[in-house]
Amino acid sequence: MKSLLKAAVAGAALLAFASVAQAGTSACLITKNNSNAFFVAMKNGAEQGAKAAGVDLKAFAGVKDGDAAPQITAIENCVAAGAKGILITPSNDSVGPALKAARAKGILVIALDTPLADKDAQDMTFATDNFEAGLHIGEWAKAALGDKAKDAKIAMLDINKDNISVDVLRDTGFLKGFGIEVPDGKVMGSEKDARVIGHESSGANPEGGQKSMETLLAKEPNINVVYTINEPAAEGAYAALKKAGKEKGVLVVSVDGGCPGVKSVAGGVIGATSQQYPLLMASKGIEAIAAFAKDGTKPKASEGLTYFNTGVNLVTDKPAAGVKSIDTKEGLAKCWG
Repeated sequence: MKSLLKAAVAGAALLAFASVAQAGTSACLITKNNSNAFFVAMKNGAEQGAKAAGVDLKAFAGVKDGDAAPQITAIENCVAAGAKGILITPSNDSVGPALKAARAKGILVIALDTPLADKDAQDMTFATDNFEAGLHIGEWAKAALGDKAKDAKIAMLDINKDNISVDVLRDTGFLKGFGIEVPDGKVMGSEKDARVIGHESSGANPEGGQKSMETLLAKEPNINVVYTINEPAAEGAYAALKKAGKEKGVLVVSVDGGCPGVKSVAGGVIGATSQQYPLLMASKGIEAIAAFAKDGTKPKASEGLTYFNTGVNLVTDKPAAGVKSIDTKEGLAKCWG
């Protein structure tokens, strides 16, 4: 039954691509889910880029962060349908073999936001410098606390325990920005600093953020710094803090810089967030696929890096000495750019 269903899905994908394969270049966008505003913006960017470049785009999505099975099915369907390129925000590294198989058939594979550990699973990554994004919010939190930073009690709200690159890089960047030694930069939780109360999996969503924050508050009621992998998790963390009557005097920092997240900074829910640009990631990715389809040209990394850097800015209305930032007015003008 499962194989028949998979074949039916593949057949539908082939029919969807049948006419466009003759008309021109076809491409696929595969995101982690279609509910997070970050991925909605990414889809918008891909659609805009596809329209401008004359590329026929099909969009697919997983169900939730970390769920790779729907993404693997989507990759296989895109290969069968004759796509020239695949843009993907991989849920985890288990999608790697399917992407390598796609590359072996001459398909350009571009990872968006989250690079895969296996460098042969993608031709290029278009992403924020996720370490830098974490570093900025860590530096800001440390500067905002001043002398109190040495006695901080920090809650870490990650995506999950899979050590996917985006999770590890942001997490590690934050800790180093705060001045905490990280012995192993490839895994989360290697630090021995007593200021870190613990790591919990948020699923990168509000419900998970609230649950993980409640767990850490039960462990240490006096938490005064909260790192969150993204703004939906920050939303949930704040709900937990408010429920416990502890929302005042706690610094919440995050990454994404989406329009709702920037408004949360303006409203005092989040102290500072690192803004990334998913629309640009996707539109540039589509441009790269169009160029590849035209003459085989592959995208090049930014100077001195192994990926194409789409930039990051710290957004806060409480600037800290020595930490470069923009305010929420500018952040709202640029959100999801």
